[in-house]
Amino acid sequence: MTDTFNDLALHPGLVQVVTELGYAEPTPIQSAVIPVMLTGADVIGQAQTGTGKTAAFALPLLQNLQPGSDHVQALVLCPTRELALQVAQAVEQYGRNQSVRVLAVYGGQPYGPQISRLRHGVDVIVGTPGRLIDLLERKAVNLSRVHTVVLDEADEMLSMGFIEPIEKILAGTPTERQTALFSATLPAPIRRLADKYMHAPRSIQVQRDQVTLAAIEQRHYLVNQGDKLAALTRLFEMEKVTSALVFVRTRAGTGELANELTRRGFPAEAINGDLTQEMRERTLDRFRRSQVKVLVATDVAARGLDIDDISHVVNYDLPDDPEIYIHRIGRTGRAGKTGIAISLVTPREKRLLRQVESLIRQPVLKCALPTEEEIKAQRENELLENVKVWLTRARYRRERELVARLVEEGHDPLEIAAAALKLARAEEKQRPVASLSEVQEKNPRRFEHRDGSRRPSPGYRRSSSDREGTSHEPGMVRLSLSLGRTHGIRPNDVVGTIAFHADIPGHTIGRISIQDNSTLVDVPEKFVSQVLAKNGKYRIRQHSLSVKTA
Repeated sequence: MTDTFNDLALHPGLVQVVTELGYAEPTPIQSAVIPVMLTGADVIGQAQTGTGKTAAFALPLLQNLQPGSDHVQALVLCPTRELALQVAQAVEQYGRNQSVRVLAVYGGQPYGPQISRLRHGVDVIVGTPGRLIDLLERKAVNLSRVHTVVLDEADEMLSMGFIEPIEKILAGTPTERQTALFSATLPAPIRRLADKYMHAPRSIQVQRDQVTLAAIEQRHYLVNQGDKLAALTRLFEMEKVTSALVFVRTRAGTGELANELTRRGFPAEAINGDLTQEMRERTLDRFRRSQVKVLVATDVAARGLDIDDISHVVNYDLPDDPEIYIHRIGRTGRAGKTGIAISLVTPREKRLLRQVESLIRQPVLKCALPTEEEIKAQRENELLENVKVWLTRARYRRERELVARLVEEGHDPLEIAAAALKLARAEEKQRPVASLSEVQEKNPRRFEHRDGSRRPSPGYRRSSSDREGTSHEPGMVRLSLSLGRTHGIRPNDVVGTIAFHADIPGHTIGRISIQDNSTLVDVPEKFVSQVLAKNGKYRIRQHSLSVKTA
C-alpha cells in the first residue's frame, strides 16, 4: 500500500488539503484508485462503506478539472439526497484551494435555485438520477462536454430502480468520457451496465477486513415474524447496549419500530429518507452523544453513516443480499473494539441465513432468547447493583433523615427498605415482559431440496393465504408478475422495473417470491393502482412483463 498521499502523483495543493484535514495516509481503495483515475482510465471499484472511496474518486476528479471552464466537467450520480449532499460537501472541501464550483441536485427541493446556479456556471454536479433527468428534460443542464462520470453506490441505485435513468443520463454524455463505478456488490445488471458504457475498465476490489469480522460476535435467534419486537425488547433487557444500530427492510418500518421501542422504555430514533439533512444531522448528533442509544435505519439511509462506537448491530430483517449483511455488521467491532451482531430470523428467512454463513464461511451461532424468569432476575440484579452504588457513595442524607422518622414512628427498618424498593420498581409494571409464540419449523411453506429446487415437502399443504395470494404484511397487497425463475428473474430486476415505470420508491416494495413461471411481490396498497396502470411498459431485459393482483 502507498505510504503517503505524496506518493500518488496528486497536485501539492490537494495533498495539502487532505493533510490539513488530518488524513495521514491513503486507504487501500485510495491507493489503488487514485493513480488509475489520474491517467483517465475507467475504473470499477468494489468496496464497502467506510473505506474512503469518496476521496478515492474526488481527488483525481478535482485534479483533472480545467480552471475557468464554462461547462459542466464532472458528474457524480448518487442514490439518495443524503449521499449526494455528503459527496458534494466532500468535493467542495477537497477542492477549497481551487475555487471549484460544486452543485448538489436532488428531489424535494425547488428547481429555481438549482437552475439559477447551473446558468451561472458549475464545474461538478453531484445529484440523484431522478432530479437530473428532470433537469435534462427542462434543458436546464448540458452534459455534452462532461469528461468524468462517477456512479457512486451503483448497487443501491439498481435496487431503487435507477438503472434506466442512469442509462439515459450516460447517453447524453460524450462517449470518450472517463467513467468510474463504485459499488459494494456487483450483481449482473451492474456488470451489464459496465460492459455497455465503460471502456476496458480497471477492476479494483478492496477485500473485507477479516480482523473486523473476527472482532464481532455473531448470533441469531429463531422467531416468528410477529414476535420480532418482543424478541428485540427481551434482548435489550439483557444486553449491555451502549449504542445499537437496528436495520429494517422498509422506510415505514424504521419509524414504526423506533416508536414501539420508545414506548417500551428503549428510546430510539429513525434514520430514513423522509428526514431533511438538518434533521438527520441532529439525530446522529444525539446518537453520538448517547442521548439516544438506539438508531433504526434502512440500508440506504445508513449509507455514509460513520460512527465508531456502535456496540450492537441488529438485523431486525435479514437482507436479501448476504454481502449487505457483512456491510451492516462491519459497523460494529471497529477501532480495535469488539462488537455484537444479532439477527432475528424467521423460519422463512433461514435460507438467507444459510447464504450468509456460506459467504462468511462460518456458522452464525444460534441462541435461545431470554426467558421471562431470566429477565425478571436481571431487573432485580440491576436494582440491587444500583442500591449498592448509592450505599458506596453515601449521598442520601435527606433520605436517611426520612427513614429515621419512619423508625421513630415504629416501623421496622427492613420493612421500610422493602417498601422503598417496591416504589423503585413501580415503573416495571409499565414494562411487562412480552410473550413469545412457539416457532414451528416443521412443514415450511417452501422446501428447498439439495438440488436447489423448491418443491413442496411431502405432506405439505398450501395455506389459505398462499391460495388467495394475500400479503402477510399489513398495508401491503400481493401482485402477480408473468415472469419467474425460468426467465432468469432476480429480486433486483423486479424492484428496478416496477420502481422506475410506476414511479414509486424501490425501498417500499415488500417481499418477493420468485416461482418457476411467475413472481409474487408485495406492494403498498396506496401504490397498487399506480403499478397496475403501467401494464404494458414493464420489461426485464428482453422479456415483456404483465402485472395483476394475485
